[in-house]
Amino acid sequence: MDHPQQGSQAWFERWYPVAYLQDLDPAQPSAFTLLEQDLVLWFDRKEGRWRAFADVCPHRLVPLSQGRLNGAGELECPYHGWSFNGAGQCTAIPQAEPGLTPSANRSPCLSYATAEAQGLLFVFAGQADQAASQPLPLVPVLAEPAPAPGAGKPGRWTVQDTFRDLPMDALTVLENVLDPSHVPFTHHASVGRRETAGPVRLELTSFGPEGFTGLWAEGPRRGKLGAQQTVFQAPCLMWHDLTAKGFARILTVVYATPMRRGECRLFARFPFQFESPLPGRLLKLRPQWLQHLANHIVLEDDQIFLHWQERVLESRGGSADLTRSCYLATGADLYVKTLHDWINRFAGMPFPSQRLPQRLERRLLLDRYNSHTRHCSSCRGALKRLRWLQQGCGLAVLVALGAASWLGASAAAALCLVLSALATALGLKARAWIRALHQGDGHPPRNRLAKG
Repeated sequence: MDHPQQGSQAWFERWYPVAYLQDLDPAQPSAFTLLEQDLVLWFDRKEGRWRAFADVCPHRLVPLSQGRLNGAGELECPYHGWSFNGAGQCTAIPQAEPGLTPSANRSPCLSYATAEAQGLLFVFAGQADQAASQPLPLVPVLAEPAPAPGAGKPGRWTVQDTFRDLPMDALTVLENVLDPSHVPFTHHASVGRRETAGPVRLELTSFGPEGFTGLWAEGPRRGKLGAQQTVFQAPCLMWHDLTAKGFARILTVVYATPMRRGECRLFARFPFQFESPLPGRLLKLRPQWLQHLANHIVLEDDQIFLHWQERVLESRGGSADLTRSCYLATGADLYVKTLHDWINRFAGMPFPSQRLPQRLERRLLLDRYNSHTRHCSSCRGALKRLRWLQQGCGLAVLVALGAASWLGASAAAALCLVLSALATALGLKARAWIRALHQGDGHPPRNRLAKG
């Protein structure tokens, strides 16, 4: 059974991350779209591995991701209860008359190759029998063994992970992260400072069908942090590698998995190899959902105008006309030009015949619940606990005020009023966090009025 393919083979004959393993629920199937191919991801209990099938039952074409994993650990269709094993074979048709054998050609589910590595689930977008010929897009240094204690070298990697479904093309995301010169301005007061901006002299160190590498010898903050190396591993992975002497080796790793035209899933990883163990321990103290809220702010710094920008570029001829459409006057644009050079020489666009969908309104661009929270185990769990906390605080306020009224003018009544005030404050904070897990506020830190 052939896989439907619309774009260049350079996009389909590749592995892509589709989820962090920690966010997948082995007790139920979930849906994902990869290069416009609708998938159902589910855990095969018998084989102890994740599977990816086309999200369509061969019987009546309904999405299998709306079904369940039955008592036998197989994927069961929600419409008529047909069941499928890990190989995609139909094992049960409840409506079958005695003697009916499922057709070997028409009853199986279309299966995709899967692999697990570095905490991610990968799916091969092309023919499953070709998957072994393509390497997984991994970050090599993260696979290196940690130095032995007392070896005089930085210790284990401390990795902060996040993800988000973004309303823009994967290439737009990669282009943005490959551009180091936007950080002091776009991300001023979040992860950058305007006063550190200056010339960005980038150097290309390799270029070919599999991507390119580069060097920024001076590095960020006018050389205060050290040189930065960059790798673009075609077609969906890039990372910056920076060693801040006396502090840590810091990576910025981004996967951009194309879902549909104008939509991708961003996986952002921030590995730190600290020279002292204390910073890593401190980072681990912050709950992951709070870290994700901070990550949302940085992502939203540029999300709205990138969504606009890619539509302007499309109206002016797209990637092929980049250098005529954009005035790329400085060396800071080298990686951006090189990315589009790679597209035009080796890959083409993943959705060559399709136009971008209409621009989304601001509220939808800032949606966090559907683009992240409901898919994230940490944020989904935090949302449930915060709702309980908010309800509990509301009840505590009522009880404390009632008790204060009953106790009259006394020290105990005063204490009840204090407890009521604390419960009110905690309830309001829970409410703010709940709101933040649903929606961004659209006010980037760079635009806040400077104090003084």
